[in-house]
Amino acid sequence: MTKIAVVTGASSGIGEATARRLAAEGYDVVAAARRRDRLDKLAAEVPSIRPVTLDVTSQESVDALASELDRCDVLVNNAGGAVGLEPVAAGRVEDWQVMYDVNVLGALRMTRALLPRLIESGDGVLVMLTSVAGLVSYEGGGGYCAAKHAQTSMTETLRLELCGEPVRIIEVAPGMVRTEEFALTRFRGDAEQAAKVYEGVPGPLTADDVADVITFAVTRPSHVNIDRLVIRPRAQAAQHKVHRVTPAG
Repeated sequence: MTKIAVVTGASSGIGEATARRLAAEGYDVVAAARRRDRLDKLAAEVPSIRPVTLDVTSQESVDALASELDRCDVLVNNAGGAVGLEPVAAGRVEDWQVMYDVNVLGALRMTRALLPRLIESGDGVLVMLTSVAGLVSYEGGGGYCAAKHAQTSMTETLRLELCGEPVRIIEVAPGMVRTEEFALTRFRGDAEQAAKVYEGVPGPLTADDVADVITFAVTRPSHVNIDRLVIRPRAQAAQHKVHRVTPAG
C-alpha cells in the first residue's frame, strides 16, 4: 500500500520542495496550504500530489483536512514564518501572535488531528520543521525565536510522551535558507531589505537542500530516529557569524 504524507505550507519554499521530493520517493503527498492556485499548479506537475486548502490557524480547516484522510504515514509540520525584526522592547503584539499561532499552535492543531492516524499506520513519522532560532536566540528575533523555541520544546516533549508508540519524532532545524518569501515576509514586503539578508553570502541553503535532509530523515529504517538535524550553509557558522564576499571593484 502506498504511504500517505501530509506536508503543510506546501504552496512554496521548503514545503513545496518537500512535497516534490516525497512524491519522487513514492509517497502519495497531500500538499496543504492556503493558496490553492499554487497547489493546483504543483499537482498538475506531479500526479501523486493532491492539493488541499488548509489554514493551520483555523481548527475548522484542520479538522476538514483530517476528515478527508483514511490514513496518514508522514506529517511534515512545515507551515511557519517570521514577521518583523524589532527588538523585544518595540515588539508588536499582533506580530508575535501571528508567529505563535502559525508556528506553534498550527503545529499543535495538525499534530493533534493526525497523530492517531500516524499511530494507526504502525510506522508513523512526524517531522517538525523548526529553525536554529529555536536553539539560539539573536537580537531582533525575539518573537520568532520565542515561537521556534516553543516548537522545539513541543517536539522534545512529544518524543518523550510517545516513547513506545510506533511513531518517530524528527526535528529539522535549518539555518540561512534563501527562499522566495521568508525574508520578504519578515521585512513586510520590502524586497530591498530582504535581499540584503543574503547579500554577499556564497551559497545560502535552498529549499531543495532542506527538502533533501527531511526526506533522508523520513526514509530511514523504522527503528532509526533522527532526533534533530541542524542544517546550515557552509558560510554560516552561527546566527551572528556569516561569511560574506565583497564584490570586486
